[in-house]
Amino acid sequence: MIRTALKRALIGPPLATTQLIHERISKLKGLAVFSSDALSSTAYATEEILIVLVMAGAAAVGLALPVAIAISAVLAIVAFSYYQTIHAYPSGGGAYIVAHDNLGVWPGLVAAAALLIDYVLTVSVSVAAGIAAVTSAVPTLFHMRVSLALLAIALVAMINLRGVRESATIFAAPTYLFIGALGLTVIAGTARAFGQPPVPPHLASGQSLAPISLWLILRAYASGSAAMTGVEAISNGIPAFRPPEARNAGITLIWMAGILIVLFLGLTFLAHQLGIVPNDQETVVSQIARAIFGTGPFYFLVQLSTALILILAANTSFADFPRLASILARDAFLPRALANLGDRLVFANGIVVLALLSGGLVYVFRASTHALIPLYAVGVFLSFTLSQAGMVKRWWTRREHGWVRHMVINGVGATVTAIVLAVVVATKFLHGAWIVLVLIPANIWMMYRIQRHYQEVRNQLTLEGAQIPDPIRRHKVVIPVGDLHRGVLPALRYAKSLSGDVVAVAVDIDPQRTRNLKEKWERWGMGVPLRVLSSPYRSVLEPLLQFLDGLAWETGFDQQITVVLPEFVPAKWWHFFLHGQTALLLKLTLYFRRRQGHRVTVVTDVPYYLSPAEEPAAAEAGPAPPRMSGPLAGVSALFVVVGVLLAVALMRGWPQVVVEGLGLSLVVLLATLAFIVIIQSFLS
Repeated sequence: MIRTALKRALIGPPLATTQLIHERISKLKGLAVFSSDALSSTAYATEEILIVLVMAGAAAVGLALPVAIAISAVLAIVAFSYYQTIHAYPSGGGAYIVAHDNLGVWPGLVAAAALLIDYVLTVSVSVAAGIAAVTSAVPTLFHMRVSLALLAIALVAMINLRGVRESATIFAAPTYLFIGALGLTVIAGTARAFGQPPVPPHLASGQSLAPISLWLILRAYASGSAAMTGVEAISNGIPAFRPPEARNAGITLIWMAGILIVLFLGLTFLAHQLGIVPNDQETVVSQIARAIFGTGPFYFLVQLSTALILILAANTSFADFPRLASILARDAFLPRALANLGDRLVFANGIVVLALLSGGLVYVFRASTHALIPLYAVGVFLSFTLSQAGMVKRWWTRREHGWVRHMVINGVGATVTAIVLAVVVATKFLHGAWIVLVLIPANIWMMYRIQRHYQEVRNQLTLEGAQIPDPIRRHKVVIPVGDLHRGVLPALRYAKSLSGDVVAVAVDIDPQRTRNLKEKWERWGMGVPLRVLSSPYRSVLEPLLQFLDGLAWETGFDQQITVVLPEFVPAKWWHFFLHGQTALLLKLTLYFRRRQGHRVTVVTDVPYYLSPAEEPAAAEAGPAPPRMSGPLAGVSALFVVVGVLLAVALMRGWPQVVVEGLGLSLVVLLATLAFIVIIQSFLS
């Protein structure tokens, strides 16, 4: 009940399937949900270009704007190509569906693997960049960036578990705050810099400079191409829009592309005019805002909106990853559980999986945006290329009205993204792109194995060629017992209702305990014979399995063997760890033990539920165990919590004042525990 109440408080009450149509979103909310990833990339795309160019000195930094213009041109081509995809696949035209439908199964799986990896990286990169914006404004939080990033992922995941419409409502305000704040920054900065010569960038003295070369420019282009991530998100989420879905999604895509290009080019222009270069402690956007507005309230508004949009940009992946995973699960390439709608009409299992994977990446790469970016663009442009190539094949095959014009547009998009993909792979291979190139085939192999397993299951479970089995004429029931108590009596009654051929089996590992069992069995055994098995090596499972094997040889093929397991269920979950789990081990052993032919043993549980308020019978009642008082229990729980926090603080390098405070609190709690124990001993 407590778990259910907590779940309802966090994600809300369940929604009926009939409410699915009411969970659709408008274009304004769709821009917030599906464009936050693409729009947020403006906060770090310019910086990624400058990080590469600054290695060649001040002269190379001036190339940032031409590189950004080239990226924006490709972005416009890709966006226009996806506009066609939206109208060609109004039910959802993601790269997987387009490639699978037009190019075949394997290209579809390549696109799916690339997209799944891209979505995980999107969450990791956007959250890491958001936390970087926070630590730029508040440098004292820099050492806590990993913990803050993990907390942000958990928060975004929980919001998405509440449903598409609620998450859109929550994320709309930060998205439009970011657009407004950065838009005003670009307008104010352009007005200030208009007609003024660019400020020379200040570079560290003594730094060895790389020569300006085509290779360097291509590396900068590949790094800045992160600005194009998330362009395909709207085409994947068409069913989430209100009718007419394709029209609304297409308009939202045009809005998103226009805003993205303006902000990206505007920030790159300002970085060039103001002489901004990257540094480890402050982002480029932060430096631009500080140069234009100083450290006043509007600067902090820019940083706040940037941090929010970067963190909430993960929402795009949380909207698309579960949807793509559900489609793959429907096609039997991922576990079936990912295709199930949760209580709030979202694919909850996919949301949880994405949160775990992206959280693991953030932890491994220590929430470093620059370490994660090289892994980022490979999957994006691979899916772009396959999607556009699939559309070319579609126009060529179907030859619908205007097919030549459409094919040319998608052909240009496929060609351009393929060239960018080659550049990204070549320039970033040694910087981490090779990891993605290994993960994509591994992901494809995993999906192929899953699909093959499901096919084998279907082949073995099909009713084609099956025969109705002969009826069971006799029933042999075995009851393993270790002791005789109230929890065994319901199992004995149930076993006798199944058959008149019932035998109880006990394993002799303690002679005294076996003698006590025999004495009680004479009175409480309900006439069921008891057979004691010897166990010279004190094993419980082995003698039972040998007995069942022998019984299987003795009985005919028209006789069913059933094992009835008496099992008491403790009142609290942690009580399970205080009792032997022989029944559970026996169930698992029999479950995974394969027999020849169709001779299987049926295992039936007969639970007996214990209650915290139930008092033991007077005849068997022993001395009452000491009970933990309320104050003692509360202080003990607090002691454990503070101890865990202290361990985390020591491992993660929290500030010394925090460590000292937790250590002092632990000492005080320990003294309080001792005081309570002493007082209770005097009062008892």
